[in-house]
Amino acid sequence: MYHRAFLNPPHPQLRTLIFVAWVLGYVAFLLSIRRMWTGKYVRSPLIQSLFVNMASEAPATETLEWYRCCPDLLGESVRPLFVQSHLDTGTKSFLKQSVEKSGWLFTQLYHSFVSTILSPVVSRTSINGFLGRGSMFVFSSEQFQHLLQIGPEWRAERLLDLGAGDGSVTQVMGAHFREIYATEVSVPMKWHLQRRNYKVLGIDDWQQTGFQYDVISCLNLLDRCNDPLHLLRDIKRSLTPKTGRLILAVVLPFQPYVEIGGQWQRPKEHLKLEGKTWEEQVTSLSSEVFQKLGFKVEAVTRLPYLCEGDMYNNYYVLDDAVFVLKVSDNSEILLPEQS
Repeated sequence: MYHRAFLNPPHPQLRTLIFVAWVLGYVAFLLSIRRMWTGKYVRSPLIQSLFVNMASEAPATETLEWYRCCPDLLGESVRPLFVQSHLDTGTKSFLKQSVEKSGWLFTQLYHSFVSTILSPVVSRTSINGFLGRGSMFVFSSEQFQHLLQIGPEWRAERLLDLGAGDGSVTQVMGAHFREIYATEVSVPMKWHLQRRNYKVLGIDDWQQTGFQYDVISCLNLLDRCNDPLHLLRDIKRSLTPKTGRLILAVVLPFQPYVEIGGQWQRPKEHLKLEGKTWEEQVTSLSSEVFQKLGFKVEAVTRLPYLCEGDMYNNYYVLDDAVFVLKVSDNSEILLPEQS
């Protein structure tokens, strides 16, 4: 009887009870973590008041660093091209929305549960697309216009957004274009783009459409691309001559990795930038990469790369350098092989 008890599978009702107990335990664990990191469960009015004051003051101090730049540390050719950005209404609106969503406790519990189940077999990007969470924010409409030196009524023919995600950033730019094209690897994210009526192109097809683009955006893709130099050359050939512009955002410090088969690996082409500070790496990108590929920097600014948060953080932030580039009149100079 002892051996048979181990050989026979558990009764279906027992399996159900075990699964329910596991789910309840998981939810209880998440709730306990949530209590550790929020002030909603602090019963003392004094402590709760202090917590609220700390929470409201911290972002103000933090946001000053999001836009800080020391122009004296920039190279001479880049220094006059720097555009100072500030925390504006559009960015505040995104942050407010992120904080509100983070407080949706049961929604966040559901998201955390589904993410835990799917993460071994599905990429984080696709999970976010499936759940409709994790929208990104790079710049507001006002910041985009200021960077390109255009007015609200400015219009052009075609925009191409490479690696567009769910299209939230594409929408900021899209108001200025009659035709909007996008690329994306994640299938759930493609669904979001199609629902916005954007024309989704294959990652190997956008260069072969037979037409060129007035603006191509490549936002936070360069450090997640296996062939960044090849990508930049394709972009250069796909821009409308003379008037075409590339809007390129890159997270600094530059730490390139690509996701292959669920594992993060070094890209085949690894760009090595000089310097450790934001300013030094901006200068290195400008002179050692863009200029040698035949691009000319028209403007550069520092902006926070924001992502909607979860039950543990209201939002996530990285440091972005956002460039406006045009094709220079000089012929392309091939970069040496980099490893």
